[in-house]
Amino acid sequence: MFNQLSDSLDNVFRKLKGQGKITEKNISDALREVRMALLESDVDYGVTKGFIAAVKEKALGVEVMKSVKPGQQIVKIFHDELTELLGGDAQPLDLNPPARILMVGLNGAGKTTTSAKLALHLKKQDRKPLLIACDLYRPAAIDQLQTLAEEIDVPMFRPEAGETDVIKVAEQALKWISEQDGTVAIFDTAGRQEIDENLIGELKQLSDLLKPKETLLVADSATGQQAVSVAKHFHEAIGVTGLVLTKLDGDARGGAALSMRAVTQRPIKFAGVGEKMENFEAFVPDRMANRILGMGDVVGLVEKAAQAISEDDAERMADRMKKGSFDFNDFLEQMRMMKKLGPLEGIIGMIPGMSKLTKNMPIDTSRMGKVEAMVLSMTPTERARPDVLNGSRRQRIARGSGNSITEVNQFLKQFGQMRKVMRSKGKMKKMMEQLGGMSERGMPGM
Repeated sequence: MFNQLSDSLDNVFRKLKGQGKITEKNISDALREVRMALLESDVDYGVTKGFIAAVKEKALGVEVMKSVKPGQQIVKIFHDELTELLGGDAQPLDLNPPARILMVGLNGAGKTTTSAKLALHLKKQDRKPLLIACDLYRPAAIDQLQTLAEEIDVPMFRPEAGETDVIKVAEQALKWISEQDGTVAIFDTAGRQEIDENLIGELKQLSDLLKPKETLLVADSATGQQAVSVAKHFHEAIGVTGLVLTKLDGDARGGAALSMRAVTQRPIKFAGVGEKMENFEAFVPDRMANRILGMGDVVGLVEKAAQAISEDDAERMADRMKKGSFDFNDFLEQMRMMKKLGPLEGIIGMIPGMSKLTKNMPIDTSRMGKVEAMVLSMTPTERARPDVLNGSRRQRIARGSGNSITEVNQFLKQFGQMRKVMRSKGKMKKMMEQLGGMSERGMPGM
């Protein structure tokens, strides 16, 4: 997500950074391109207009520091305004008792899956979540929630078969909640293909009964221009307290995120970044601004790694890399660690500078599967001793993994080069310095 916007902004800022002096004319020229980039990314026209005006006012009024190039200072202003637009007022969930969260939105936005993801997220924080099925219209919605609840081992309230009165279900659920050892209740509600008065009326009644501390609007990131009317309608009717964006890992242009936050003046609290239950994270505005501007999100990456990979495993792997004893068993383990972190495109976007490096080099996620098949086709001896892989062994690995001999040779060559870099402390240090310095060159002090 945001790839189109990121690419457009990268082109604009590259031109600005080449300017020795910032004038009203080159600021206006740059902002004209930024305006087009935002509109093409489905950001609402009114939101775009206000954002551009704010950036221009600060850009023309700022005194350029001698230690920073003028173009870089404009990028800094843009970063700060983008952070504000994404939600400078972001607040954590209100989980004071009775902690009740009402999940609302249109059909297809992913409310049911998001409800379960949120439950797992809270469970990891040592909360005791409960799931309540209040979608009585969509076929199999209750079964879907129950399957997900069992997967993450969270108690769920299931209405009686054939029940159509959502208020009656909510009253029964409140009684059930009082008998459970839970600390936060998440209510999954019904949606529609379009907003209608029946849906809104039902949600109003439900909200009046439950008096939720949080009412979260779940919205598909690919909603586009419709996002503004959807967010506005829900907020005016029931008082949304926060937004949850789903499918943030997709190819959506990203305008929904900026537009909905601006029209509701409510923070984006969470984002779904993949299909797995674990692919769900708190939305941090300045980190997302960094990612949009190609500066990465190192803090987010470290947090992901800490959740998915044990410290002992990481230390053991680092020790083997230092000693140059890295073999195919280690490589396989490292690949599986990477998979735990989530979709590869998202991980690369969190590494400073990598989004620019890979812009003209599409990531072939299917290649990871091919490479894994090659390693799994090796014998234990071959995995532990890469140097024994002669021609006949390579032919067997190609047949066993379903790859061509050319692909096997290419992988083995790359693996060999990687091991050489690991054995050379100087090369390893230089590579890490280049990787870490990319964001600093683009924007000192960030």
